[in-house]
Amino acid sequence: MQDLPIIQKTYDLIKWYVPIINRLPRRHKFGLGDRMITILYDLLEGLILARYAQEKLTQLEILNAKLDILRHQTRLLFDFQEFDERRYEYAGQLINGIGNELGGWMKQQRQKGNYK
Repeated sequence: MQDLPIIQKTYDLIKWYVPIINRLPRRHKFGLGDRMITILYDLLEGLILARYAQEKLTQLEILNAKLDILRHQTRLLFDFQEFDERRYEYAGQLINGIGNELGGWMKQQRQKGNYK
């Protein structure tokens, strides 16, 4: 069975982002960095679980909120000057790509009438 594109994009984000987060200075690695890594893994796990769930919409909405948290955490890294502008923009593109896929999936579920 082939992965959904959103799952592959999330997997690719994790592969790119976790090594960067692991190189953060100690003052950010064990607070912000650990939280970011947890959210990244939660996203991947949640998307895989949602794929098989009967009632997807509620799960997808929770994942959308986690993705928004990740966006803000990424902005914090940039504001703390742990990211250069090029890396910040690339992270934003990856996160937004996942967000677009997630938004489309949520819209599809709403149209099906799966409100739970």
